Amino acid sequence: MNVLFDLDGTLTNPREGILACFKYALNALQVESPADRTLEGLIGPPLRESFTALLGVDDEARIDRAISLYRERFSLKGLYENALYPGISEALVLLREMGCTLFVATSKPHVFAQRIIDYFKLGEFFRAVHGSELDGSNADKTKLIAHVLRAESLTPTETIMIGDRAHDVVGAKVNSVVPIGVLWGYGSRQELATAGADLLCEEPQMLVEAVSLVDNAERCISVPSPFGRRVG
Repeated sequence: MNVLFDLDGTLTNPREGILACFKYALNALQVESPADRTLEGLIGPPLRESFTALLGVDDEARIDRAISLYRERFSLKGLYENALYPGISEALVLLREMGCTLFVATSKPHVFAQRIIDYFKLGEFFRAVHGSELDGSNADKTKLIAHVLRAESLTPTETIMIGDRAHDVVGAKVNSVVPIGVLWGYGSRQELATAGADLLCEEPQMLVEAVSLVDNAERCISVPSPFGRRVG
């Protein structure tokens, strides 16, 4: 089974760095920053989408400037203001022992995603790290997953997408990939269920069971479908 992992809110908790970088960019543009809770809701989606909402304008030049300011701080400091979720390393070990082939598929630019994976010494678990480009290409999760499937020659029905936000789920389903939602990140149970997540995991230890359920369902049509329920 091929397993694609989102990064922010799934493998790592980037809250401290991302919020600080949003505030840095908004302050430089003399825009009042909203409450932290509002900024937390922007962890996951592409930056262009987030800054369009924060600035309340469609001025591409102003949005580009905001993104540039955000990345100015993020590249130097923000990407390290991050923490690996407890239990993730152990789950990756078990999934690899099961014979799964693991990939990272994140809307974050590849150049930053690779540095984060290297910083947390997770590179040994993943065949490849896929992300967007700095010009915004493949920032949309649907396009990114399609790109990963093509680039890695993966069969969609033998592939799982694990993520914490609706766009992870929607992107997977559009590409005929099985979505598994995680509840330790920044998407709510309602958000993930409404988007159509087939399984929801409350903690990283549940990922192995969830992937096993999907794998068994793919291999044996007589196995009752596990889809639409919580693992655990």
